[in-house]
This record gives sequence, structure tokens and C-alpha cells, in this order.
Amino acid sequence: MSFADIYSACKDLFQNDKPKFLQLLEQYFDLSELVPLSFHHAYYNHLGRDRDYSLYSMLSALILQKILGIPTVSLFIIFLTLSKELRDFCGFDKVPHNSQFTRFKQDFVDELETFFNKLVDITEPICQKLDEQLASILIFDTSGIEAYVAENNPKYINSLIKKLKKYYKDDPDVDVYKMAYGLMPSSAAVNDEIKQLYINGHFCYVYKFGILTNGLGIVRHIAFLDEDFKAKHPEVIVDKKTDSPDEDKSIGDSTALKPILKDYFDLHPNALRDIFLGDSAFDSYKTYPFLLKDCNFKKALIPLNPRNSNSSLPQPGYNEFGWPLCPLDSSKPMIPNGHCYGNGRSPRDKWVCPETHFENGKRVCHCENPCTSSPYGRVVYTYPDQNLRAYPGIIRNTKEWEVLYKKRAIVEQTVNYFKEPMGIGNPKTRDKKTIKADLLLAGITQLVTVILADKIDKHKYFRSLKPLVA
Repeated sequence: MSFADIYSACKDLFQNDKPKFLQLLEQYFDLSELVPLSFHHAYYNHLGRDRDYSLYSMLSALILQKILGIPTVSLFIIFLTLSKELRDFCGFDKVPHNSQFTRFKQDFVDELETFFNKLVDITEPICQKLDEQLASILIFDTSGIEAYVAENNPKYINSLIKKLKKYYKDDPDVDVYKMAYGLMPSSAAVNDEIKQLYINGHFCYVYKFGILTNGLGIVRHIAFLDEDFKAKHPEVIVDKKTDSPDEDKSIGDSTALKPILKDYFDLHPNALRDIFLGDSAFDSYKTYPFLLKDCNFKKALIPLNPRNSNSSLPQPGYNEFGWPLCPLDSSKPMIPNGHCYGNGRSPRDKWVCPETHFENGKRVCHCENPCTSSPYGRVVYTYPDQNLRAYPGIIRNTKEWEVLYKKRAIVEQTVNYFKEPMGIGNPKTRDKKTIKADLLLAGITQLVTVILADKIDKHKYFRSLKPLVA
């Protein structure tokens, strides 16, 4: 039997014979082999007395909730109350109260993260056995879990737009939608950690997180970009707000990349690292040396971001000293104008047109045939390791590039898999610890599924995990 056949059989059992499916889980799913001992100690030492429900019972229940795709604990409790098979699988003599599940998530979110990281190490050899090339691909993306706040209600933005339309009804040149975005607060009123972001084509207020998967779509790392993360990495800038919602997101993505990768490799030093895939938000000159030199990736596939180049203007050449030349007269080198170190930007050297002069404290261009309409004159920036952006270990726009970069979409499929089938996309809470615990439990559930599938067919070499993340 192939791995796909085994997965299909499991799915059929789950859909058509749930008690038999639970028997299969009980046979191959042993939490005592997976849960870290520190989690066991933390759970039983927290109160210093016997628990009404064992650690394995609580974890089994929460993992089962994700497997079944039940979005809320309240609904899951109804299923537990009605199904003896589910209660027996979890080891419950009586069904816990909603608040007991909530307290478990809030009190032990750090232990859940430790459990998740242990499962990453356990599943790494399985992924390498399935497909070593795909296991060596690392894909990074960011997303957010929408919190249960008033700002996420469509009536919030619609009422603001309605007021602006009424106020500017006699001025058709005013873009009320852009103005409404500028007037929206950067964070939710109830919690300033719930940030405004532009995700999947709409404004929302979310707890933002970064996620790493391999080329198989199996999650490797989850990081909440919250105050704790910023305290651990003070160099991270995720709060800047510009006039462009897409730009706001890209600023957070590019600055979060380095600390997240560093944390991942510190936790899992033996993880494979061959190819990095990311979207154009990571296209900055300082990213490529970090990926190819510091992290030792062989290839970094990042599409060029149009904001980092201006193809509408003629491009300068360079002399033997690395000085940019006038785009229209290569005999004239441009003039160095100092170094730039902007927040969230790569260190760069500034060069200005050789035909510019200071007049009344301002630089003015006197070129007879200017290459730009700006009175300031043409400005060019050069960056350290500039060639790494042009040659990131692979030739851009080749067939190999296209084939490899198509794998990047799998990280979005994994995020969607967590949000929709596992039901964490629309939580009925604004509590950060609860939401973070649910996200970690979704990752734990996927990794447990990988381990379970490997045990069912432990003598086979699998080729694809696509059915697990479909």
C-alpha cells in the first residue's frame, strides 16, 4: 500500500466508522512517548495536588478537537457529552467544563510550545525519509489570527466610511476609503497587541505570527510577533504604519525574518537548510547575505520587489572602482553623498548627479538632458553584497526557479489548513494565550498525524505528504 492509500483508508474510517477510527488512534497514538517530562511536572506541580483530569486526557481532547475540526470548545463539549467513544478515547469519566479547557491553555501555553518543538525534532527524520529535497526547503510566511474585537466587525469601518462620504459629498476628489484607512487605529482599543493588518485582501485586527514549513508543507516553527517576541528581539520593527497597507505588512515580514530563523536554528541545529523560499516582502539587499552566508542556504528564491528598483528610469553603469556612472553619459561618474542607515532598510551609499549644485541650501540639477523630472536630480544607491540579490544561488527566471518557487504556495495551504479545517481562524476570544495555545495545538495535531502515518506504514518510504495537508 502507498502512503496515499493508507491516508485514504484512515479518512474513510474517520468519516464512516468513527469508533473504529478511534481504535486505530488508540493503537498507534501514545502521548506518554511524546509529551516532554517537563510538561508532566509542570501540570501536576501547578496545584500541588491530584488533578481531576490527567494531562494526557486534556491533551488528547484538545488534539481530537483539532482532528475533528470543531471550532469552539463549547461545541466540542457537546460532542463529548453525546459520544461515549470520544470520552473513552480521551479518558474522561465526566466532561470538563469550558473554563477548565481555557485555563489549561492559558496556564500551560509555554509547555505546549516545548511539546511542539519536541515533535518538530521527532518528525524531522520522517520528513527526510519521505523526500530529502523537499525536507531541505524552508518556506517562511506571516499571517494573523483575528481576535474577537469590535474593530473586526464590518460595521466599524463601514460606519467610518459612511461618515466620510457624508462629510466630503461635495468634494469628489477625496478618496474616502484611503482616508478611512488612515483614520483607523493601529491597534484594537481593548489590547494594543492586537494590531491592524491587511491580510488576504481585507483590513483586520489580529495577533500576528510567523510560520516556517518545509517543502512538504509540514510546520517547522511558529512564532507569535507579540510583546514577548519584541522584548527578546529588540531589533524587530513591526509597528510602523505607512499609507500603504501592503507596505505595512512587508515591513513586519522583512524585519521578523532574521530573528525567527535564528530561533529556529538554535532550537533545531540539525535541521536541513538547502533552499529558502519567501515572497517579495523579503527582497532587500541585507536579506541575501544573511540567508546565503549566515544561514548557509545554497539558494534563496525571493521575487524582486518593484519598490526596490525603478525600471522607468535609465539605469547607470559602473566603473572599475564600483562608482555608478551617469545613465546618459558614462564618462561622468556620479558624486558620493554619504551613507544611509534608515530603520528597517539595508545600509547603503548614496550617489547624486554630477551636474547638481547647492542653491539656497537645496540641491538643484542643471543637467541639459536630465534623466529624471526631479529638480533634485538623479539619485542612485549602492548596497554591500549587491550581486547576491542578482545571483542568489540560482539564476532568476529559469525553469528551475519556476519549479522550485511554486512550492512556496504550500505554506499558505498549511496556514489555511490550520485556520479552516482545524477551526482556529475565527476564535471567539481576544485572549492572547488562548489563541497562541490553539495555534500551537494545530501544529501539534499536524505533527502527531505525521508520526501516526509513519507508524502505520513504518516499513515504507513515503514520497508525498500532500494528503495530510490537503
